[in-house]
Amino acid sequence: MVWAALADLVLPAECAGCREPHVPLRRGACARCAAALSALRPRSVRPEPAPAGLPGCVAVGFYEGPLREALLAYKEHGRASLAAPLGAMLAEAVAAAAGGARRPVLLLPVPSTAAAARARHGDHMARLAGHATRVLRTAGWPAAVARPLRARPKPDSAHLDSAQRAIAAGEAFGPRAIGAPRTRRAAAGRAVVVVDDIVTTGATLAAVATVLGRRGIRVDAAAVLAATRRRHPL
Repeated sequence: MVWAALADLVLPAECAGCREPHVPLRRGACARCAAALSALRPRSVRPEPAPAGLPGCVAVGFYEGPLREALLAYKEHGRASLAAPLGAMLAEAVAAAAGGARRPVLLLPVPSTAAAARARHGDHMARLAGHATRVLRTAGWPAAVARPLRARPKPDSAHLDSAQRAIAAGEAFGPRAIGAPRTRRAAAGRAVVVVDDIVTTGATLAAVATVLGRRGIRVDAAAVLAATRRRHPL
C-alpha cells in the first residue's frame, strides 16, 4: 500500500496517526502508524439495523486509531496533503466493492455542503475520489468520477438518533442541474460506487442511493474509508 511504499520525509509536522511531533513521516504518518494503516484490508460492513435502500458497503477499517486520527487531520485540521494516501486507501475499498476484477467503475462522492466545503478549503470527498480514480486507472481499472448531486444545508447529526439521521439525510441531497443525465450516460456499463469517508448509521449512503435511483442511476455498492465500531463485519 502507498503508506509503506513511499520514502520517509522529515517534515516539521506531527504524525497524522498518533500526533507525535518531529518524527520521520511517510506522507504524513510515522513508521508505526504507516505500518498500522498498511495492514488494513477492506471488509464488508453493515449497520444494525440497516436503513432501507443501503447498498452493500466496504470499509478500509474501523473508525479508530491511526485511521481515525488521519481522517480528522485531513478533514478538520487542514492536512490537505493526506488526500493522496487516503485516496489510495479509498481506491482499495472501491476495488473490493466493485468485485476486484478491474471492471469499469464510476465513483460518485457524497457531496459536501457549501459551508463544509468553505471550512475545509474545498469538497473533501471530491478530492479523495479524484485521487482514488487516478490510483485505480494506474492499476488498470477503467475508472471515472461523476458528481450528480448537490448537498443542501443540514443540521449537525452528531446528536441525532438513527431515525432522526435518516430523516435529515433524506432531505440533504438534490440533483445538480445537468448532473443526472450526464451521470446516467457515464454509468452505462460501469459498476457505480458511492464513496464517503465514514459510515455510521448508513443513513447518508442510503439517502444518496435512493435519490440517484429516482433519477435512473442504480448504485451497485458503497465504499468508505472507515466504519464506526458498532458496525459488524459480515
